[in-house]
Amino acid sequence: MKIVKLAKKEILDTVVRAYDVRGSYPQMVNEKIVYDLVQGYIKFVKPKKVVSSRDARESGPSLQKAVIQSFVDSGVDIVDIGVVSTDMFYFAVSHLGVDGGITVSASHNPRQDNGLNMTHGSTPISSDSGINKIKEFALKSVRVKSDNKGKVEKVDVLPEFINFVAEFVDIKKIKPFKIVANPNCGMQGKVLQAIIKAKKIPINLKMIYGEPDGSFPQGHPNPLLPENRNEICALVKQEKADLGVSWDADGDRVFFVDEKGNFIDGYYTVGVLGQELLKNKPGRAVLIDPRVVWNSYDLIEKAGGKVIQIKPGMTRIPGEMIKYKAIFCGEMSGHCYFPENDNRDNGIIPLLLMLEMLSRTGKKMSEIYEPLFEKFPISGEINSEVKDINMVLERVKEKYRDGKQTFVDGLSVEYPKWRFNLRASNTEPLIRLNVESRGDKKLVEEKTRELLKEIRG
Repeated sequence: MKIVKLAKKEILDTVVRAYDVRGSYPQMVNEKIVYDLVQGYIKFVKPKKVVSSRDARESGPSLQKAVIQSFVDSGVDIVDIGVVSTDMFYFAVSHLGVDGGITVSASHNPRQDNGLNMTHGSTPISSDSGINKIKEFALKSVRVKSDNKGKVEKVDVLPEFINFVAEFVDIKKIKPFKIVANPNCGMQGKVLQAIIKAKKIPINLKMIYGEPDGSFPQGHPNPLLPENRNEICALVKQEKADLGVSWDADGDRVFFVDEKGNFIDGYYTVGVLGQELLKNKPGRAVLIDPRVVWNSYDLIEKAGGKVIQIKPGMTRIPGEMIKYKAIFCGEMSGHCYFPENDNRDNGIIPLLLMLEMLSRTGKKMSEIYEPLFEKFPISGEINSEVKDINMVLERVKEKYRDGKQTFVDGLSVEYPKWRFNLRASNTEPLIRLNVESRGDKKLVEEKTRELLKEIRG
């Protein structure tokens, strides 16, 4: 019995992370662990009615069944919305009058992984808001007993979701475009097809990996991987498309490709979308993460907005959005948050905004982005595995003490012509470096080499 408890503790300590539950199936995340975690969730949240959903992963049906059974056994009613994108799950939680929800998903992790995202009301549960308490209850195999069984209701939220995201733009002003889309075998392909049809948007759509498929035949469902980037970039040129769009498997991170086949770092899109949203509401705040910032400051301040750097994190950002009355928050990781979306991220709204902007300006994607690449070149995020992250941070902090140092997320150091950010990974023994400059690509390369030598020893 003692051995089983120890094994369970090791599993829970591994899979319960800062913002979610994630691990390999069935070794770490399995039906028994999920059942116990849901019981812990019920004990902590005390819900009467919840949303349940999953992404397209192969282990999803079995794990969602365990989620639903745990709720049913404790007398909690369930709205089962089936296979959806993460932004559809959060939409449902916000709009269906429930007390919270759990979706079975492992985002862009490899095929063999799965996990849980949990909300209390519409707020994601994290290490700051109860996930460790839920883990504690699960470890003790707490059971919430009920004389009544919960009832399960199946609901299709796609039609309402389509109407909701379409309100962010003037659909009638979107001109004809040819688009190449890569949903990475997640749900956003179905969503995009549905919104084009329902709203009669004049889009000629070419799709790759558009069918939800948890076997992920294309490999790791992460749009930032070189092999995934290369395929869509080549196809945009081959098809002579106006742009490309790519999501991760759960659909909450979005990236673009210009008509020349250039993959656009999410950092540049933060400034572009912030500027676009400020056209109708000048003076509002735009929140950004501190990894690379100068392009965002340039575009947003010219549009009459105020830039505020914050520490990123899916559970932290909604509160920061409310605090600063922000019109938008963007992360270079491809997450885009909107106040009208309950201050949550959404993967479809950025595409609609981009199409509206291209229609209004008559510009090509490259005409918008290439000047930004030249004005504010970046290194891209570079990971280094180090033995002692804190020691490395202190060493770098001391070496670059003559620069302006800030600590919003890790260490940021700014000089007149260049700056960098160095921060620890939340989940791995890695330290992440980003370097940028004012119009000097060679300086970025030089300083990146210099910093990597200091970091790696």
